[in-house]
Amino acid sequence: MAVLQMQRFSICAMKKNRKAILEELQALGIMEIDTSIVEDAALRKANTLEVRQGFDKKAVQIDHALEILQEYAPEKTSMFSSLEGRALVEKSEYDQITEGKDKVLESANELLTLKKQLTENKAKAVKVENQIESLEPWLSLDIPMGYQGTKFTAVLIGSFGGQLTLEQIYERLAQEAPELEAMDIQVISSDQDQTCVTVFCLRDQATKMEEALRSMGFSKPSMVTDEIPSKQKEKLEQEVKNLEQENAGIEKQIQSYAESRQKLKIVSDYFQARAQKYEVLGEVLQSRQTFLISGYVPEKDTAALQKHMEEKYDLVVDVETPDPEEAPVLLKNNKIAGSVEGVLASYGLPKAGEIDPSAIMSFFYIVFFGLMLSDAAYGVLVFIACAVIIKKFPRMEEGMQKAIRMFMYCGLSTVFWGLMFGGIFGDAVTVVARVFFGKEIVVPALWFVPLEEPMTLLMFCMLFGIIHLFVGLGIKGYLCIKNKQYLDFFCDVVLWYLFLIGLILMLLPSKIFASMSPIAIVFPPALQMLAKVLAIVGAVGLLLMSGRANKNPALRIALGAYDLYNITGWLSDVLSYSRLLALGLATGVIASVVNQMGSMMGKGIIGAIFFIIVFIVGHAMNMAINLLGAYVHTNRLQFVEFFGKFYEGGGRPFQPFKAKTKYVDVKEETSL
Repeated sequence: MAVLQMQRFSICAMKKNRKAILEELQALGIMEIDTSIVEDAALRKANTLEVRQGFDKKAVQIDHALEILQEYAPEKTSMFSSLEGRALVEKSEYDQITEGKDKVLESANELLTLKKQLTENKAKAVKVENQIESLEPWLSLDIPMGYQGTKFTAVLIGSFGGQLTLEQIYERLAQEAPELEAMDIQVISSDQDQTCVTVFCLRDQATKMEEALRSMGFSKPSMVTDEIPSKQKEKLEQEVKNLEQENAGIEKQIQSYAESRQKLKIVSDYFQARAQKYEVLGEVLQSRQTFLISGYVPEKDTAALQKHMEEKYDLVVDVETPDPEEAPVLLKNNKIAGSVEGVLASYGLPKAGEIDPSAIMSFFYIVFFGLMLSDAAYGVLVFIACAVIIKKFPRMEEGMQKAIRMFMYCGLSTVFWGLMFGGIFGDAVTVVARVFFGKEIVVPALWFVPLEEPMTLLMFCMLFGIIHLFVGLGIKGYLCIKNKQYLDFFCDVVLWYLFLIGLILMLLPSKIFASMSPIAIVFPPALQMLAKVLAIVGAVGLLLMSGRANKNPALRIALGAYDLYNITGWLSDVLSYSRLLALGLATGVIASVVNQMGSMMGKGIIGAIFFIIVFIVGHAMNMAINLLGAYVHTNRLQFVEFFGKFYEGGGRPFQPFKAKTKYVDVKEETSL
């Protein structure tokens, strides 16, 4: 378990080399740039916003082009594509493609243009289809909708709201304009929404006729053409077909760019990396001839980085130990301890003066997780699945890889506890042997069966909890000694150990413990007396010393009494470990119920098929639910009970300056 020591690494070099040096640092990816340094009269920051936005814009254009390509020429990916990570590209290939970045950007713009044209054509097709729909009521009309009539006659084409008969129209027209006589009305179509008509009348009566019709709710059609509606519909349908054909051609053009997908991805990452470089460049202090860049580098890499930079560039390097409160945090652990770093980071990285608890935490985490799941078959499945994923997808994201590795170790722990408790898909072996083969086969537990002895498991869960809490308190003591806080070590750690151990030794031979535990414990009188002495010494010490920072004797005693009352918190913490029992029993009980449900149809082909279906579905759900439960509750035991004794967190993660790519990783030739 280790929090790597950081060094402040400062570089002063000629201004003409600043871009090359930044690119070198970006390629190495081991230095976090400090952007909090303030300008002064001699050193200023350059405004790189416009250049950075230009690179960002180009990257966004290519990303949109890739989205278009994915829409019309989707890239084949597996259901596990999220685990594959970014593709690794050789530096030579990367350089070759980025040299032709202008052509790639041109291809992206062509894709955007094609997509725009495709969108416009689709909008135009929708508009034409709406026109066709508006013509439907007029298809039986045998004259153009824009026809005005002859020299002596007028034609009015339009519709009434609602459904009207020819008789109703004549009747209402006679009421509105009785003076109109010479007319002919034809109903073109009629439905519950509208009635379409053509009205013929004398031209000198056209104005009065239109006024009368409008008073009845008459309105002219929104679409007026010089063609007969049926012929106009044919033209519009042909226009839609032409647009569809044109769109099909455009889609083929888009699909033809599928071969350029990799180039588009690489160039997008290139522009994004350039934007990131100019973002940092805008934070670098510079004068007319020189520039200054400062940041944090792990101590183990400092000498190599200094040698590398001094050999390659004409510059001056200054290395100093930073203020621990300001330095970022980078953890370094083996694979087992490193697997729980993600869990630790979700709570908070160690702050200045704290240790990395990953190694100790990983042991308890894996043990408790397996104890909660506690079925050997489930553990084997989890272990195999995680091992295969790690083997098959070596380039998955580091955080994801650590999480999968953590579950793999938890799977091994689950196998161990499952064998200790005799759980293999619950009691599946016993049920299958009895129902389908008429034999009694029982898988013996290497320790005991929790369903038969739940109180025994509860006692051991409490014991594991006490060990876990005592280790947390011990880490607090180690930190006190490390920081030379010897009085705090005695008052806040030793006295609590004395008090708690004394109480535990007094509890074990008591009737209360005997009523809960199947084991009867009897201590010799000397040990019983020692337990009382330890408890009394611890209690008196806590009463007198917990409020030692206060000079008022009465307040000091009151604070000591309040701290002594915290024994209830310890009791609550210990009881929290009963969740180990609860989840372990839940896994076994649900598994047994699934097996019993599956055997309800008895033996035979139908019974076997039914058992297999219930077995697969039931155990899959049980494993999924209890995996989630074990994960959540194991986290809680670490965050609340364990960390509550010594750990605060709040450290800032180390964020080195490197290319944060979206699609590919470049196999850099630059290394220390």
